[in-house]
Parts: sequence; C-alpha cells; structure tokens
Amino acid sequence: MRTPRPTTRTLQITCATVVAALLATGCGRGDDSTNADAPTKISSGEAKGKLVMWSMGDKADKPLQELAKKFEQQNPDVKVQITAVPWDAAHEKLTTSIAGGNTPDLSLIGSTWMAEMASMAGFQATPASFQSSAFFPGQWDTTKYKDTSYGVPFTADTSVIYYRTDITTKAGIKGAPAADWDGYLKDLKAIQATAGKANSKLRHATQLQTGFNSWLFWLPLVWQQGGDIYDAETKKFTFDSPEVTKALEYYSGVFKDGLTPNDKTDSRQNFQNALIGTVQQGASTGGDLHLNAPDLDSKWQTMPLPQGKQAAGLAGGSDLAVFKDAGNPDAAWKFVQFLTDPENLATYADATGNLPAAVRSWSEGKLGENPKMAAFETQLKVTKAPPAITTWQQIADAVDSELEKLAYGKATVAETQKALQSKATSIGTGR
Repeated sequence: MRTPRPTTRTLQITCATVVAALLATGCGRGDDSTNADAPTKISSGEAKGKLVMWSMGDKADKPLQELAKKFEQQNPDVKVQITAVPWDAAHEKLTTSIAGGNTPDLSLIGSTWMAEMASMAGFQATPASFQSSAFFPGQWDTTKYKDTSYGVPFTADTSVIYYRTDITTKAGIKGAPAADWDGYLKDLKAIQATAGKANSKLRHATQLQTGFNSWLFWLPLVWQQGGDIYDAETKKFTFDSPEVTKALEYYSGVFKDGLTPNDKTDSRQNFQNALIGTVQQGASTGGDLHLNAPDLDSKWQTMPLPQGKQAAGLAGGSDLAVFKDAGNPDAAWKFVQFLTDPENLATYADATGNLPAAVRSWSEGKLGENPKMAAFETQLKVTKAPPAITTWQQIADAVDSELEKLAYGKATVAETQKALQSKATSIGTGR
C-alpha cells in the first residue's frame, strides 16, 4: 500500500460557492438528466481518435499512464491524453465544465459527487454491457442517481479497525477485539484500564473523528442498527428513528467514558506513537504506517468494523464517468472497460495502494495475499453508499456540526437528533 490516496480526498472537498450558485439558479446543461436516460451502446472493434481524460491528483498518475499506454498498444488508432486535476480544484472544475458544455471525454469523479453532477445532465448513462455484479454492491450504488447508473466504479474506499497488537495483548485481549458493539466497547474499556500502566504511553483506548468528516465514521453505525437517515421511497429524512438514537448514543458514549480524545489531534500519528490502541481508518493509514514506521509492521493488524444488528460500512472512492458532451464517447467507454477489467484494475491497485472496486481484482492481484487487507475485502462486501441526493454535502456538513456538539457535551442525544432532522428537512434533497 502507498500513502494518502486520492480516494480519501474525494470525501473531503466541500462545494464551492460559485458552483452552489450555479445549481441554485438552475444553470448548466438543463434538467434533462432523468432516470429515463437510455444506456449508451459501445461499438465493436478497436477504439479510435483522440481521448481526453481528467485524473484527480496534484501530479500525473503514473500507473494510470502506464495502463493508457497498454490501451494504445491494443488500439493503435487511439491517442489517450490524461490531465491531472488537483482534488481541491476538481469539484469546481468539473461542475463549471459541465455547465459550460466544455468537458473532456472521461474523468474520475469523487463518488459523493456523482448524484450532483448527474443531476446537471453531466454524464451519459452506463452501457448495459457493464454488469453490476462484477463490483461490490455499495460501490456500484455510488454511480446511481434516480435509479440509473451514470458511471462505473474504479477505486473503492472504506474504513476498518486498526489495532495495536502489543497494546491489546497487554489488556488481556487474545487476537482481535470483539466483533460486536457490546464486546468491542468492553474491550475498549479493558484497553483504557491499562493506560499509563501496562501500556505506559497509552492515553486513550481509541480515537473517534470529531468535526470535519465525522459523518464518514458515524453513518455506518446507523446502518449497523438496521436503520438509515433517508428513505428514498418517501423522499424523507429519518434522523428521528430509533436506529439513529442508538448510533448517537454509541458515538457519544465513547466520549463520555473517556475512551477517546476530542482534541482533533492526528489519529494516525497517535496510533503510530502508541497513544491510542485502536483507530477506524481507510487503507491509506496502513500505507502511512508501513512507510513511516516499518518496524511496527508486526505490531498492528486490522479487523472489520464491529457489528450492531448487522454488518455495514461506508462505500467511498472514485468512479469513472463519460460526459454527455464527450467528443469521443465510444473510445471513452472502451477505455472504461479496459481500466475496470479485473486484471488491469488489480495492476493499478497493486501499484497505487488503492482498493479495487471490482470483486475479481482481489484474487488477480497481490491485495488478496496480504492478511492486513483481508478486513477491507470483508468490509467492502457490506458497504453502502450515502443517499444519492444532490444536497448530500450540505447534509454531511450539518451532521459534522451536530456530532461535534455531541462529542464536546454541548448537546444531548435528543437535542442532536432533533437538530439533525430539522436541518436535513430544511436543506431538502435538491433536484
């Protein structure tokens, strides 16, 4: 694995004011993107012509460039041009290009942006030749807007529990911590009891996210209770459900019991420095640890998220989408087919540390051979996508704000729940 991946940044970008204004005034290509969009058909034969793709990141994606060269070798009459777009500028660049009808043929799209940009009539519907069963279900759902798929999953992103085996062993835990909510909390308390004693450096058993992007870690708690925060059929928010109550109580309880700090220090660094015993993070954390502290490789392991009534996790990452204004859509879709071929995607994953969204890629590449990655594969089988609504980023920001108050003891569970339902209802679902 490698250090921080673009897929992590995907979920950290907020909407630019100018883009929000464009959406609010209905600017763009119009409101013709509906679930009636007919799937595109891909022609037979080789790809031809110039193909322009945007790739997200501050510098050229060399593994992607290498795959493009392989694609060109198989299709001598095509020329692939890949342009790097920094993640912090990507959202505005993508939406303004869609609004102006000046898009490339193809681009990587942050999974939480898909519904918003599909609602702008930005993408072509996914060709029927792509089989949803080839991908993890949660990842495929990130491509959907109004029950129609507008892209193909490329890189996956989800979180698991990292635990320091040297710390958990001293707490009397044999093997991994418990796999259920009650048992996991019991183990966290056992770990906390050793802080400053058997584990001299340890300060807290774990570290939950507070403030920015805390929704990433909290939302799966609702799903694990069998609930949700939005009902797609009634188009109503359900923050007032008993399952949300349970998730808020669990989250706030970890803070009340002193099992986690709320000072927003770097949880990855704290884990590396043995200041915390467990942490919930994505695959890039493992890459950081291996690169920055290889001597700790034998002292940490991973496990799936603890289960409530059921197993669940968050599906994030990046999707590949072909624009409606693409100049060479046929070649673009053929390149998407090539990139998401299990063997090619496995090659890309091995080179970058990204998690492949295609199920079979895990048996094609090296990831399946790494015991530290097994938890990610298990987790990806039960992930879910956030609500496919165009206002999701606004809802997520509201969740972050209310969870921070809860973590700092400035609001009760009941007050937090009421505020979330009220704010979400006020924001609405957009288009």
